Amino acid sequence: MSRVARRLHTVEEYYFSRKLKEVRTLISEGAAVINLGIGSPDLPPDPSVVSALEQSLSDPSAHKYQSYQGLPELRKAISSFYKKNYNVLLDAETEILPLMGSKEGIMHISMAYLNEGDAVLIPNPGYPTYSSVTKLMGATPIFYDLKAESQWQPNVSVLEQQDLSKVKLMWINYPHMPTGALDSKDHLRALVEFANKHDILLVNDNPYSFILNDNPKSIFNIEGAKDVCLELNSLSKSFNMAGWRVGMLSGTAQHITNVIKVKSNMDSGMFYGIQKGAIAALNSSKSWFANLNAIYTKRRALVWQLAAQLGCTFDQHTAGMFVWAKLPEGLDAEQFIDTLLIEKNIFIAPGTIFGSNGQGYVRFSLCASEEVINEAIKRTR
Repeated sequence: MSRVARRLHTVEEYYFSRKLKEVRTLISEGAAVINLGIGSPDLPPDPSVVSALEQSLSDPSAHKYQSYQGLPELRKAISSFYKKNYNVLLDAETEILPLMGSKEGIMHISMAYLNEGDAVLIPNPGYPTYSSVTKLMGATPIFYDLKAESQWQPNVSVLEQQDLSKVKLMWINYPHMPTGALDSKDHLRALVEFANKHDILLVNDNPYSFILNDNPKSIFNIEGAKDVCLELNSLSKSFNMAGWRVGMLSGTAQHITNVIKVKSNMDSGMFYGIQKGAIAALNSSKSWFANLNAIYTKRRALVWQLAAQLGCTFDQHTAGMFVWAKLPEGLDAEQFIDTLLIEKNIFIAPGTIFGSNGQGYVRFSLCASEEVINEAIKRTR
């Protein structure tokens, strides 16, 4: 048997990939497991999105290879979306790259900019893929602390005291996953200035800005950000299209060109029908978000009730489709969720999978109906 590449020894199978096997086993044995662990929207996209895909299938171009840069009308729809919702101007020809989900963008950006031995600043807690992709590239993750006492914001003065000589990239993610923390323009401005000062490419991962958030922001709202920043965005959460795999990368023409060098060697373009559906989604009116958030508001109130019933505390001034909750003092997050899964058939995510600063925390997803969440409340009463 061939020996695997050394890089495989730096990472493990994604937590949710492993844990959901256990959940499926319980379900196959007859357990009625309630899944509040995954941020996979259970609601459908708008009917116009599905209709656009269906109608596209009879188009002569539907089944051909597509452009590596996506349909021109998709890039224009992304540009219009950014102008309408963030008041940010993006050149549809040169500053936008459609992606098959923003997760692939993390890999493409890392491949375009990282060499072995480079270093990457990664939030703790934060999305585990930032760290795993960094390791796969042979680069070194440097975790920066996010803590409740600082509202889950990075401390730039502490970052300044570190050896930054090998740092090439820095990942940020606001509204923050898993905590739901919001960032201010002042915080973003300080990070842009920090990146500029130290010649670091700052990447804002921005898929949650429309979920339970009245003030969506882009990193490009900050003057000078385009010089040192990239931004990832996604239709997965905002438009209930997680399985469609549609994301986008925006930045200067040079940054986009660098990433295209990687991406064009990795795939042969996004399926035509999915692009047509994405265009329909991006052209939705703001009432789409209002209606979606009305549903999530009701669900969040119930999850707050569930969390409180489990003895947890939480911040109600957050955004996104999760509730980040602190366990009673002394409880271990992974032991807690395993006990809850076995005894009550309820699955939630332990905070530790997002980093060491997640110890003592758990994360609840809002991607379940009120009926399902009420059943979870009933089981834990």
